[in-house]
Amino acid sequence: MTEQKAAGLTRRQRYEAAQRKRAAIIATTSTVLVVAAIVILVPMTPGWEKVQRSFFNGATLVQTFPKLLDAFKINVMIFAWSAPAIAILGLLIALARDTKSPALFPLRIFGTAFTDIFRGIPVILTVYLIGFGIPGLGLPCPWNSPYIWGSLALILTYSAYVAEIFRSGIDSVHHSQRSAALSLGLTERQVTRDVVLPQAIRNVVPAQMNMLIALQKDVSLLSFIGPVEIFRQAGVFKSLLANFTPYVGAAIIFLIVTIPATRYADYLMARQRQERR
Repeated sequence: MTEQKAAGLTRRQRYEAAQRKRAAIIATTSTVLVVAAIVILVPMTPGWEKVQRSFFNGATLVQTFPKLLDAFKINVMIFAWSAPAIAILGLLIALARDTKSPALFPLRIFGTAFTDIFRGIPVILTVYLIGFGIPGLGLPCPWNSPYIWGSLALILTYSAYVAEIFRSGIDSVHHSQRSAALSLGLTERQVTRDVVLPQAIRNVVPAQMNMLIALQKDVSLLSFIGPVEIFRQAGVFKSLLANFTPYVGAAIIFLIVTIPATRYADYLMARQRQERR
């Protein structure tokens, strides 16, 4: 059956199949050699036993992993309420920057200033300024909570990046579609809502997925202002046990979450490229 199938292929197709097979063999061989070199050479280094006890202690990992999972729920909670707010605020900022009405020019200035400021300031600095600055005003509970103001810092920072991604999606919709919709009698608001935005949002879904992955990781920055999420909990265990293995456990949990999301984002990007061909 295989020979009959091969016989039905053109010379070009047989050549491409042979090239793919050759590339797969080379890739597999090189991967095996690199992994074997790491597995063999790293344990031969002088300080490996000390590093293994400090970072890869199985007993410590088993002891701390359940508590790290509990602390990760805080990360998920902060992510869950921050992501929708980021999407909404980012879209509003993108629309403000895209407005063409002279009367709404102040909105364009505000949108530009917003993205320039919060894209220009490092995330950790924004977390510090808002997370320590606003509670310093002496607000009553619960308005002095680091969960609220830390989340606000993430929302403001990520909204600036998300707004630019949305704006690139809006710009990717050809102006002829806007003109055609206007010629049919639609208003500018209807054109934006019914013609431009559906296409723009669909075009930027893969890029926004990558922003969600980054947000999930940056939630750990809030540990610097108080919330006991997974990174802070790992630090507590490190101090109690004098061992860095809890940080490795935290990294494993993040990888369990982010790798499937990353692969899904890659799948969306590949499908989008295929649709454009």
